[in-house]
Amino acid sequence: MNFNESGRLQALPPYLFVEIDKRKRELLAAGKDVINLGVGDPDRPTHRFIIDEMARAIYEPKNHRYPFDEGVPAFRQAAGAFMQRRFGVRVDPYRQLITTIGSKDGIAHLPLAVVNPGDLVLVPQPGYPVYAGGTTFAGGRVYIMPLLEKNGFLPDLDAIPQDIRRQVRLLWLNYPNNPTAATAPLCFYEKAVALAHQYGWIIASDLAYGEVYFEEAPHSILEITGAMDVAIEFHSLSKSFNMTGWRIGWATGHPPVVAALARVKGNVDSGQFNAIQAAGTVALEQYDHPEVKRQMRIYRDRRDILHAGLTARGWTFRKPTAGFFCWVPTPKGMPSMDLCARLLEEAHVVTVPGAGFGPAGEGYLRMALTVDEERIHEAAERIGRIKL
Repeated sequence: MNFNESGRLQALPPYLFVEIDKRKRELLAAGKDVINLGVGDPDRPTHRFIIDEMARAIYEPKNHRYPFDEGVPAFRQAAGAFMQRRFGVRVDPYRQLITTIGSKDGIAHLPLAVVNPGDLVLVPQPGYPVYAGGTTFAGGRVYIMPLLEKNGFLPDLDAIPQDIRRQVRLLWLNYPNNPTAATAPLCFYEKAVALAHQYGWIIASDLAYGEVYFEEAPHSILEITGAMDVAIEFHSLSKSFNMTGWRIGWATGHPPVVAALARVKGNVDSGQFNAIQAAGTVALEQYDHPEVKRQMRIYRDRRDILHAGLTARGWTFRKPTAGFFCWVPTPKGMPSMDLCARLLEEAHVVTVPGAGFGPAGEGYLRMALTVDEERIHEAAERIGRIKL
């Protein structure tokens, strides 16, 4: 058979990290001590109080059946209560909230629910590749919004031309941001909501990193008056509770948009395992558990160690206030792919080149705070030995 991938799949950008991943595996196979600052996956286990609830729930026969299409009522209620306690946002868990299989599930499927072929979608760059990928699969057109350091890594909404504004169907926002670790003030969300009302946009806010922060707690766009009429927001338990493999989250916001996403999901999946939703319910009910707070202190300590270690060796970058990534400018403007390769070959330290997030990410490396303090110390020392 002469097989060809679909045009949609071929339209996706190439995966730029293949050679880095291949070389990392080769070094590991050769017995080299590789420190991985590239992976955006918590290294600590899921909190015990969540695992204990999963262990109980998994034995309940009622949890062995198909899940509720839009989520177990108890989980949706817990998510709604979390929105009220954490952000002061009141949502109806049955009209304005659905369970998702992690936030990626909802993010990838939303364009299929709201974007028609040819519609324009505003996508931040550098940014999570799924925003553009989901748009491509839905037949939409991507309009790039560069995230620049001089703007605090916020998109310059005023710079979007009038003719583009009138064509936009969907605007993607992500704060705390991956990969830049920037956060967004309420005044920025106010401007975005005002534009959405003026031009008929839908806003999709990705708040997957909302519970990993070191100073001021990040905001929800739904705190803004009028946002519930134009926005949908995605939340995840992955980073907050070390549950990346569990695949559990929720989407909440404007009821017609939430309902449209639910219809897509009803046709492509059967929901998340009920026992996982039971565990997620307990996690949300105890989001301020001492172990969860301790985890934030661990990330803060790691951030401080990496920042101090690299700045002492001549690197300069903004200390992040949220998330578990550091967005580090490449010294002397070195191309990020070249520097990433050198760090791997000469220091055996894995980083992510900013160019992998699109041209607007060039000139930066992303370093994750997902290894312990000793390893971060060692990584900074190894990096410092390289003559750049």
